[in-house]
Amino acid sequence: GCGNSALSHDLHELGYTDVTSIDFSAACIAAMRTRYACCPGLRWAVMDIRALAFPDASFDVVLEKGTLDVLLVEETDPWHVSPQAAAAMHRVLAEVTRVLRPGVCFISITFAQPHFRKPHYAQEAFGWSLRHATCGDGDAGAFHYFLYVMRKGQPLEPRDVALGRRL
Repeated sequence: GCGNSALSHDLHELGYTDVTSIDFSAACIAAMRTRYACCPGLRWAVMDIRALAFPDASFDVVLEKGTLDVLLVEETDPWHVSPQAAAAMHRVLAEVTRVLRPGVCFISITFAQPHFRKPHYAQEAFGWSLRHATCGDGDAGAFHYFLYVMRKGQPLEPRDVALGRRL
């Protein structure tokens, strides 16, 4: 779900020259290919996050910024997510862990607070550890966002295992 974000290009400019971005919108991907045609290390693909067309263990890092939020946007009670939404989230996260190489990270950036998001990430089946940090400038009126880092091949903490069993 790269959308029309400049994040891929920003990463390229920081020296990450092998970046693959996906979105389900063919029009969006066509526009991004045109916009960043000058950056040959940026690859763009039309793809559904629930069924990634990449081989197993093909990425050193998977980064998502707000894409998973779309799976839960129609939920009316974040404390009690519908079975359909939980299943969609699980399917996407299973795909993410499948395409990650052992020992590397899945990074998720979202406005979703830990008590809502961690139960989705804290599934033993994914085979990753889970950490999070709260980010923001500290202004009382500012929104905080959250950074979640899952490292494939490391165990979950017992308290996180318990969170994952809530779903």
